[in-house]
Amino acid sequence: MIFGEVPLSDAGGALLAHSVRAGDLRLRKGTNLTSEILAKLADAGVERVTIARLEPGDMDENRAAAAIAKRLNDRSFEITEPFTGRVNLLAREAGVVSVDAAAIHALNTVDPGITIATVPDKARVAAGSMIATVKIIPYGVPEEAAAAAAGVVGADSITLAPMVIERAALLMTRTEALTEKALAKGEAVVRARLAGLGVALDHVRVLPHDAGALAEALAEVSAPLVLILGASATSDIRDVCPAAVGAAGGEITRFGMPVDPGNLLFLGQLAGAPVVGLPGCARSPALNGADWVLERLVCGLPVGNAEIAAMGVGGLLKEIPIRPQPRAVRKLAPARPNISILLLAAGQSRRMGDRDKLLEEIGGQPLLRRSAKTAVDAGLAEVLVVVPPDATARRATLKGVGTRIVVAELAAEGMAASLRAGLAAISQGTDAVIVALADMPEVSVQTYAALAAAFAPDKGAEICRAVTEGGRPGHPVLFGTRFFESLGALEGDEGARSVLAEAGDFVRDVPVSGDAAILDLDTPEQWAEYRARSVTAE
Repeated sequence: MIFGEVPLSDAGGALLAHSVRAGDLRLRKGTNLTSEILAKLADAGVERVTIARLEPGDMDENRAAAAIAKRLNDRSFEITEPFTGRVNLLAREAGVVSVDAAAIHALNTVDPGITIATVPDKARVAAGSMIATVKIIPYGVPEEAAAAAAGVVGADSITLAPMVIERAALLMTRTEALTEKALAKGEAVVRARLAGLGVALDHVRVLPHDAGALAEALAEVSAPLVLILGASATSDIRDVCPAAVGAAGGEITRFGMPVDPGNLLFLGQLAGAPVVGLPGCARSPALNGADWVLERLVCGLPVGNAEIAAMGVGGLLKEIPIRPQPRAVRKLAPARPNISILLLAAGQSRRMGDRDKLLEEIGGQPLLRRSAKTAVDAGLAEVLVVVPPDATARRATLKGVGTRIVVAELAAEGMAASLRAGLAAISQGTDAVIVALADMPEVSVQTYAALAAAFAPDKGAEICRAVTEGGRPGHPVLFGTRFFESLGALEGDEGARSVLAEAGDFVRDVPVSGDAAILDLDTPEQWAEYRARSVTAE
């Protein structure tokens, strides 16, 4: 492949390697430099451009990515159309992914320009989730390299095991020290954990913490999955709960696991059904070793000594600062994505002196209420308004609008604190969030609708940014779930600029009318000018 800067006269038929902005002309990288495009560049005063030109024996980025992805398809995935050298593999249904690490490593060593990234081996995914992404880094790679990369992987390199167990039974033992409240909480947490796997808990029984009583109850249970939650920790394979499994005619296949929390789990078999002795930490919804075992069992994957022993690497969960919680599984990818609006209204309003800019009125109502009503009228999944502590007046003006108020306790630190607070409060199952600023009066229902319509993760459009008709970037900005972690890690008052800078390939500019994307009202002078302009327009 030829790459470099050339005069326009030598650029015909090549690909534009870097985006170009010249006057009103804006061209994205990857644009095919036709004679018409070259004429526009010349008219804009551009004399030289950086190009990429494929040579004989080269394969363009999209064809190469598609050829490799096709080899990986085991019919459990939906393969997206190639875009900028990227093809994504999406799960058709919820389940657990198995990854042949050796095959993936082999592909990634064929050519530095040919890459694949996957979720971790045995990751649980929801329907519609991205499982892997094939990315060709340059604009083209040698055909031989693409063929070699495709040759080291196959349909068994990445597989998805769907959920096959739909119901389970829970036996809980009790002692005098265990309260009714503790029993109820334990049952509720286990029920929620199973619901997140699509499993209904259709049989629950509480009995004394006694091996004989538990053995009798086990013998009477008929369920494809049996869980035991003992009143006290299981300290030995001969302790009450594992002993009861043996007395009922079953066997214990594993006691203890190298995952913390979760060390005291035991696993057995009874009448062909798996029996899981839950560790005490399963009374909490936090991730623990039982989750890893249950996910695999529910999907029909083997869980024996070898599989549990291999969980030690990555099994130290106590020190992981961010743990995924058991979540409700989406049975099908939504036809309409769940998009929330995060309206940031926690600013200090310092440039307004002793006035609060968000309580200034437009059309007879405070700006904050107007902005919140516009967001609600957009009809998306939910609207969260982030306010600072002690924002009594701001909270009052939102009464009856239909938003959810989130308090950013550290709002004084800057916009990043508001983003963190808002992201922590969004509902489970959210596919994207639109970050909007409450002091922008011209943002409309149509603005939100345009951003939501532009969101297309399967086409690489995972950040959608409002821009003026002339291309000047502004707000609001929609972010897909891929970027939630990066947004949550921001600090200070920089906003999301660094995330946008790093994620250029995923950004799509969405033109909106007028100055809606850039007009904010921060000072008394700006307010006076805006009101004067509004009166003139009337």
